Amino acid sequence: MSTQWAEPGCYPVADGIHRIPLQLPQDGLRAVNVYALETSTGLVLIDGGWHRPDTYRELAAGLALIGRSPADIHDVLVTHIHRDHYTFAVELRRRHGSRVHLGAGESAGLHAIRELGNNVPDSSLRELRRAGAAGLADQVHIDSIDEPFDPTDWEAPDHWLRPGALTLGGHTLEILPTPGHTKGHLVFRDPARRLLFTGDHLLPTITPSIGFELGTWELPLDNFLRSLTLLGDADEQTMLPAHGPDGGSAGGRARELLAHHERRFDQIRSAVIDLAPCTGFDVARALNWTRRERAFSSLDTFNQMVATCETLAHLDVLVARNCLATEDHDGVDLFTLCR
Repeated sequence: MSTQWAEPGCYPVADGIHRIPLQLPQDGLRAVNVYALETSTGLVLIDGGWHRPDTYRELAAGLALIGRSPADIHDVLVTHIHRDHYTFAVELRRRHGSRVHLGAGESAGLHAIRELGNNVPDSSLRELRRAGAAGLADQVHIDSIDEPFDPTDWEAPDHWLRPGALTLGGHTLEILPTPGHTKGHLVFRDPARRLLFTGDHLLPTITPSIGFELGTWELPLDNFLRSLTLLGDADEQTMLPAHGPDGGSAGGRARELLAHHERRFDQIRSAVIDLAPCTGFDVARALNWTRRERAFSSLDTFNQMVATCETLAHLDVLVARNCLATEDHDGVDLFTLCR
């Protein structure tokens, strides 16, 4: 993905709608796009960004280019619970009284974060152990336990969003649930302008991580594929993603991602044929990763975790489709072909 889209600034995407990239620390995604919508009463922001020392300055600089300031933001609509989308929305509420809106499906995840009280991805560590990657789980825990954690970044929203129409300052959006990347992920459709604010559900050149979510494991990839199918006819809606350049057909990208995951199913089934009986960790290490086809061993610890959890998500769907069988061996799933 070209990194030009991540350059700081304020970029018009439609009449009265602007894209502002906010930088991300230690993250290969480079930046998160937040979208400022001009309304009759100020600004609505789609996604809030990551609360870090420079975020306010970056947002203020971007808005100044259109003669606005963060104080003009009266509502923030957050696509999902991850910290690069939610935590600065809460900071804007502290500073300016902005109302924060989040999908109702994220309430259990937000509760889990607040109860845990640190940045340890506890649910993912559980799945790593089920995948036979206990050593990797231990290393992820060590790497994340001392990361700074501010519980005030995870205060509850003002409003839990549910499917339907929402009008703010004369601007009407349709709220569509798209679980998969997280349990309560939402996208926002602007029917008047034929725009779709896709968060991390649709990204232009990469597929969002699947299996890095909070709470119980509920076939996240199956949920994601169903959510993609719902957008398969959105050909005339322009995609406004949280990471990467805006533009392109939302429906076309949804179909591309569906095809990608079907190819991945074939690769994973082939790996099981070669390795069975095998763990999710065995299969993950046998695959190549990212658009650059990198070896698993070349990934950093965090991305090895994401890759292993995503592999497990594919394996679980193949079991649900009766393409593979699984047996529990002391808390580790072993996968084989169905007989």
